[in-house]
Amino acid sequence: MRMTFLALTATFLSAARPALAEDICPNRGQLDAQYCDADNDLVADTPTDPAKWKDPATLVFSYAPIENPAVYAIVYQPIIDRLAECTKKKVVYYTAQSSTAQIEAIRSGRLHVASLSTGAVGFAVNLAGAVPFVSIGNEKEIAGYQLWAVVKADSPYQSVADLKGKRVAHVAPSSNSGNLAPRVFFPELGLKPDTDYKPLMSGGHDKSMLGVLSGDYDMAPVASDIIERMVTRGDIKADSFRIIWKSQTFPTLGVAFAHDLKPELQQTIRKCFEEYRFTDSLKKEYPGFDRFVRMNYKTTWKPIREVAEKSGTPYNKAAYEATQKKEAEAAAKKAAEQAQQPAPAAATPAKP
Repeated sequence: MRMTFLALTATFLSAARPALAEDICPNRGQLDAQYCDADNDLVADTPTDPAKWKDPATLVFSYAPIENPAVYAIVYQPIIDRLAECTKKKVVYYTAQSSTAQIEAIRSGRLHVASLSTGAVGFAVNLAGAVPFVSIGNEKEIAGYQLWAVVKADSPYQSVADLKGKRVAHVAPSSNSGNLAPRVFFPELGLKPDTDYKPLMSGGHDKSMLGVLSGDYDMAPVASDIIERMVTRGDIKADSFRIIWKSQTFPTLGVAFAHDLKPELQQTIRKCFEEYRFTDSLKKEYPGFDRFVRMNYKTTWKPIREVAEKSGTPYNKAAYEATQKKEAEAAAKKAAEQAQQPAPAAATPAKP
């Protein structure tokens, strides 16, 4: 009986050894437990087991929900068409209402290629296995933006410190320029979020900007490239606001694909974006830039990761879950406020 038991045990361990070996990851870093980073480039490796590779018949693409997503469904249509041509697959657009919705869609396998906002890239990398590979740029550089503290042109505020006790809009908990960076930089300028003012989550950079101009907010930290596009489109006038402070320059966005796409499909997607040249409509949206430029998450996103760490919002699961909770609370509060607003009066029928 003893020999039989030992033999069975040896057989079991021998059979289990390959499976256990597959589960061993030499380096994971800040990635979630289901991902591995053996090459130490800070992003999830493609699975070594071909059975885990995905080659969907339909690719789903999404644009960062930092501005009106309906507008960018139209703006990005030429890119969607090009991606379909390159991959020989159907490509559909996913209208994400928040960065967390994008991240959850990538993690669940429902979203394959996504343009991610600056602050969302780190969470998507660590928690959803996203692999950023290009950003907006030109033949010389990757596009960047600054954080601008903006006020209405005729407002009395001249410095960030003047906004103590005032109505200041932030975008969303996960937003780099719309929330995390202000929490790092504003205290150095004499204005501490949550102490000198209570951040009001607007839900979008464009919403923050329009809120300042309408008088809903006294000031807002907004990404400079978004303001410039709003001016170019004629959504706002350049003389309707003032900039009372500017930050250092940050990379503007990252386009990523899911780490478990079939390697050949990954290479096709990379080549498709790198060889694509913007249409006139895209050049209008991104003045001075005409293409997607190869980027490296480890180096290109280093300043963003540093802001996240300094702001107390590192790109880990605990911070992400806290961000999800804050965004849900902000959305619920906004919905409740809108529900309390009186319905517009019915029009009086014209007399015959």
